[in-house]
Amino acid sequence: MSGYRPEGLHDTFVPEHDADAAEPVLPAQDGAAEAPAPGSPTLPGLGPVGWLRWAWRQLTSMRVALLLLVLLAVAAVPGTLVPQRAQSPEKVATFLTDHPALGPFLDRIGMFDTYTSVWFSAIYLLLFISLVGCILPRTRAHVTALRGRPPRTPRRLTRFPAQGTGTSGDQPQVVVERAARVLRRGRWLPFWPAYRVDVHDEGAGTWSVSAERGYLRETGNLLFHLALVGLLVSVATGQVLHYRGQVLVVQGHGFANAEVAYSPFEHGRFYSSSSLVPFTLKLDQLDARFDPETDAARDFTAHVTVTAPGGGSSTDTIKVNHPLMVGGANVYLMGNGYAPDVTVKDASGSVAFAGPVPFLPQDTVYTSRGVIKVPDVSGGQKQIGLVGFLLPTGKEVAPGVWRSVSPQSDDPVLVLSVWSGNLGLDTGVPQNVYLLDQSRMTQSVDSAGKPVTLYVHPGQTVQLPDGLGSFTFNGLPRYVALDLRHDPALAFVLTFALLALAGLAASLFAPRRRIWLRAARDQGPTTVVSAAGLARGDDIGLQPELDRVLAATLGRHEGPGEDTP
Repeated sequence: MSGYRPEGLHDTFVPEHDADAAEPVLPAQDGAAEAPAPGSPTLPGLGPVGWLRWAWRQLTSMRVALLLLVLLAVAAVPGTLVPQRAQSPEKVATFLTDHPALGPFLDRIGMFDTYTSVWFSAIYLLLFISLVGCILPRTRAHVTALRGRPPRTPRRLTRFPAQGTGTSGDQPQVVVERAARVLRRGRWLPFWPAYRVDVHDEGAGTWSVSAERGYLRETGNLLFHLALVGLLVSVATGQVLHYRGQVLVVQGHGFANAEVAYSPFEHGRFYSSSSLVPFTLKLDQLDARFDPETDAARDFTAHVTVTAPGGGSSTDTIKVNHPLMVGGANVYLMGNGYAPDVTVKDASGSVAFAGPVPFLPQDTVYTSRGVIKVPDVSGGQKQIGLVGFLLPTGKEVAPGVWRSVSPQSDDPVLVLSVWSGNLGLDTGVPQNVYLLDQSRMTQSVDSAGKPVTLYVHPGQTVQLPDGLGSFTFNGLPRYVALDLRHDPALAFVLTFALLALAGLAASLFAPRRRIWLRAARDQGPTTVVSAAGLARGDDIGLQPELDRVLAATLGRHEGPGEDTP
């Protein structure tokens, strides 16, 4: 510590230093001998408990909570930039193959499982603890403040930013009690007290009332933080209990609610297969409506038949943004398209493949791309692959050039190229059903060496080149892409989100005000009333509020700060 002391400062409680002494000397009292002052104070060490208390205070501070919230948002970024194993395992496998050096490193640090990784969970848990540790003491202090009385009326009211005066012929006590009733009565909600009011008898015929409002501001702040905690708990609960599956259903077909029916199917850590209610769903018809001029989609309605576990069936509809609630889960209509129903016979005339094959739409007129893989051929024949496009309303715009001119299936045509060889389905490596592995396949060509292209309309049968067999286009049913989701925390997430918005609005817009009013007898029978107001921060409505209270108390309409005549 510095020994500097300004000149002229004399304090009998400050030790005087003797120039010749090594230790400071305290002034003698009552003739007693001067005694040396003790040495400089030594601060005690924190110790383990002290360091733990310091760490807890740092963790539960507002700046650390905001830092953790920002850190959580940054930590969630990899989940949008890097494919996630839970949602797209095939994309993760492709990424690992394409990036042999970077991929394994990202996998070791949990980038492909961002939201269940150790580091993301640690940030999540620390944020939860920080919010809880911040809320509890603030809640206790807020409850104590709510139970307390408003501050007493200051002696001088002329030093406050909002002021007003007036006179009344009533007794000071009557005036003050009337003001208390005015302050308690809310302007917008009469049944809800606007101010907490306390009436004081200051003696000598002087009465005063003190009023305070704005605790809703802190209540809203606490509600906002409690809602954030509720959101964290709800999201975490949904992550460990949810399940989600996607399935393509062709018109006239259906599926059973089992894990094997979905591709892909993901679930939380505490998911149980018993959570799946064993219902079945069949797609009866898909109604699609398009704008006749722009071909823009206007409406999609899937008519389905649901069979409950007990055997009872019911018909229902699924529309975009209007899911079907069945088996404790929501079934959403995510997409639709066409699934050509085809039959492929091999060279021996045996049926090697039969059934609908979904094609993926590529544009607004439903030009769809697809692959037909035929591995089950007989007699040692090469496997067959057909790759091409479906044109719902095909039109030849130039020799050999076909396009779709409408999304409706008015004149469909399949445009296919033919491949033969080994499809690679027995290698053990997962394949995309919408792509053809051409590494072990050979494309069929004509005598001029040009690729063979098949143009097939519904009901037609064409011969495949190179004696591979025949191809029949039977019909063109539609299909829908359904997304089944079960998340028991969705209702709680919505509730806590609304509570957070309400709390934030209250903390931002609820004014914090104090109003005081004092009534005292003048020399005569007149009661002089003075009032003042104080707000936390800038509050342009404070003076009008004080004028309103004063005017209602005196029973007259006065201008701001005017005396009552």
